[in-house]
Amino acid sequence: MSNDEIQILLVEDDRSDAMLTIRALKKHNLANNLLHLHDGAQALDFLFGKGEFEGRDLGDKPKVIFLDLKMPKINGLEVLRVIKSDERTKLIPVVMMTSSKEDKDIVESHKLGVNSYIVKPVGFENFSKTVADLGFYWLIVNQTPPK
Repeated sequence: MSNDEIQILLVEDDRSDAMLTIRALKKHNLANNLLHLHDGAQALDFLFGKGEFEGRDLGDKPKVIFLDLKMPKINGLEVLRVIKSDERTKLIPVVMMTSSKEDKDIVESHKLGVNSYIVKPVGFENFSKTVADLGFYWLIVNQTPPK
């Protein structure tokens, strides 16, 4: 898959959560243009064309970023802070998908400009439905600004 086709950028370090997310999106034909990255540093490299993604066309932005909160290297809040403070990326919708129900995480995410904060449901069926609904909304229903 070439990088210019990416519609969903999934940033998730937990392998089983990532696999469940991808499976739920595939089941509803929403994962054809998905890139899964394992930590915040990789996500920022992708978005800003650094490291292994050097030379990538920065005009090709994902339609949505599904971002985990607690990750190695650079956590989700710091990734969100960078995304929303840069003119090149601040309009990309970011959905925080996490197991944290802590008020401080929810408040800080919204202060930084998160577009949605979702606590990962327990149980495959609930998780799958939530992810499919999110994918449908952000890829099909939501209107993004023109390039």
